[in-house]
Amino acid sequence: MILEVAILHIKKGLTPSFETAFKEASAIISSMKGYINHELQVCIEDDHKYILLVRWEHLEDHTIGFRGSPEYQEWKKLLHHFYDPFPTVEHYTVI
Repeated sequence: MILEVAILHIKKGLTPSFETAFKEASAIISSMKGYINHELQVCIEDDHKYILLVRWEHLEDHTIGFRGSPEYQEWKKLLHHFYDPFPTVEHYTVI
């Protein structure tokens, strides 16, 4: 299993719209091959900062399967305009 981790900084004043769009985007990612589960958490100290955790069966399910899919284009359209700066995405595995 692979854990995808992204820290999301949302533009000021857009958090309600982001959360609504993320609910729609959740249906997209959860339908993808290799997807296990995901969670979105908001930072207590900064309510414009979120952490996205997505569990995938294999790294390629995210990096090739999801990112190379037409569904990812819809994900981008729904979410990418909320970020400033654009998030760095990292992948982790259990030791």
